Amino acid sequence: MRWFWRYRRAVAIALAPLCIYLVPRGWIFTEEHPICLIRNITGHECPGCGMTRALTSLCYLDFAGAWSYNRGVIVVAPLLAYVWVKWIVRTAKNAK
Repeated sequence: MRWFWRYRRAVAIALAPLCIYLVPRGWIFTEEHPICLIRNITGHECPGCGMTRALTSLCYLDFAGAWSYNRGVIVVAPLLAYVWVKWIVRTAKNAK
């Protein structure tokens, strides 16, 4: 159990994406109150609109849904995964 205390920050970072399953899907997929500032001001969608819903759909392995929400997910998801893994590795190395 000693390793856990040493690597607790890396473990927390690794488990953070799993917290998305604790948020009800209805809260993320609602269209009532968009959080996009550009959409709220202009009424038009920005290039990033739907990215949260697209990434959430990917977490649930709904590839067609992710593609329909925002097609940029094919670029953003791998980059996000790379940064996340790099962050875990760096945090684990600094824990030693």
